[in-house]
Amino acid sequence: MLTERHLEIFVALAEEEHFGAAAQRVGITQPPLSQGLRRLEALLGVRLFDRDRGVTLTDEGSLLLPHARRALAALTELREAGAREQADGRRLRLGLAPEIPAWVAAATAAATARAGERNRISVVTAPTATLLSETAAGRLDVAVIRHPSVLHGLAAGPVVLFPTWFLCPANRDAGSRRGPGRLPVAVRPREEAPAAYDLFVDTLASRGRRMETVVVSDERAGLALVAAGQAVLVTADRTLTADGVERVEAVDPPLPLRLRVVWNPRRPDCERTARTAHLLVEALSVQAAA
Repeated sequence: MLTERHLEIFVALAEEEHFGAAAQRVGITQPPLSQGLRRLEALLGVRLFDRDRGVTLTDEGSLLLPHARRALAALTELREAGAREQADGRRLRLGLAPEIPAWVAAATAAATARAGERNRISVVTAPTATLLSETAAGRLDVAVIRHPSVLHGLAAGPVVLFPTWFLCPANRDAGSRRGPGRLPVAVRPREEAPAAYDLFVDTLASRGRRMETVVVSDERAGLALVAAGQAVLVTADRTLTADGVERVEAVDPPLPLRLRVVWNPRRPDCERTARTAHLLVEALSVQAAA
């Protein structure tokens, strides 16, 4: 297996052009340095140095040298970044589903920061399916996702419901303003949150209307279709509006935005992460009741 030590030996020898000096530079004696070089050459299947004329790089060694330097520099930078985070307080990596209104996302992140659970917060917005996989892989600490979703072993807080509204073209007749009517409903791609998508579509279909959808990349694109009279949109964002668009409460049956906080209970710091997750749940609940 190629290791950082192999690269250190190679770069030191390439720059010092002397086995004794290279060994002293990396803090070992000459025999283990020579052994490390032989292992590296065996791993790569090439000769890296010409020993017949002192210690000079072969063509293959010259090709490897800039890559080895960059790899060592990247590893050093990674360690330094980790040390800085350790000194400054570990960063909370928070993931948010794109359906979460901006004011809810901001209030949620702010509540966690004020509680002092982490000194710094980084926030990413991504589809629920992506947030689940990133949290399971440890690349996110906690995430707020759409419910229902298949959790695959992740821990989850209670479901928090946010009221929603239909955004409809303002010039529609009065009888069709209580729901989708004949226009298609603007929706995000199903693969972003399959279970939540299916529940949403099934709930609309249960009203006895023919269910048609049009896929949009985000709510801004959906709003544009509404303003153009080509679709209706269900949103939890009370600030989303435009000229020619009418807001109608989504009732009978209700179509709430269902959100849930998830985290990985198998992480080494799972207790601290769980405390942070509960803070997020409380912040979501406050916003839902506002």
